[in-house]
Amino acid sequence: MKHPVDIHVGKRVRHRRWMVGMTQQQLAEKVGIKFQQIQKYETGMNRVSASRLWDIADALEVPVAFFFEGFSESADANFAMTEGEPGLPGDILSDREALELVRSYYAIPENQRRRLFDLARVLSDVA
Repeated sequence: MKHPVDIHVGKRVRHRRWMVGMTQQQLAEKVGIKFQQIQKYETGMNRVSASRLWDIADALEVPVAFFFEGFSESADANFAMTEGEPGLPGDILSDREALELVRSYYAIPENQRRRLFDLARVLSDVA
């Protein structure tokens, strides 16, 4: 049986890898393992050792703590509620559309991004 922590860490690995535009093969090469092992980590089938997590964090340019952000022991692993945001699934970053939106958002120049953010806020307040 998969452990909720392993599932969460795997999702965070996949999220970060996707956000930086890296394939499983590329990450595996940087870490020195086969891409199938990355697949197993990302699905939570295999537990990531501390030293391997260190290597993955280094390859993805994030602190090790990044992989544990948002995990709540008492929360359901599939739909943990995010702190301060009732009604939002905690796993929103596993949604491909949400990830594409975030990636596109950060590709917009900062001044235009700020205006888009303000517009989105107004629209969500009205909804």
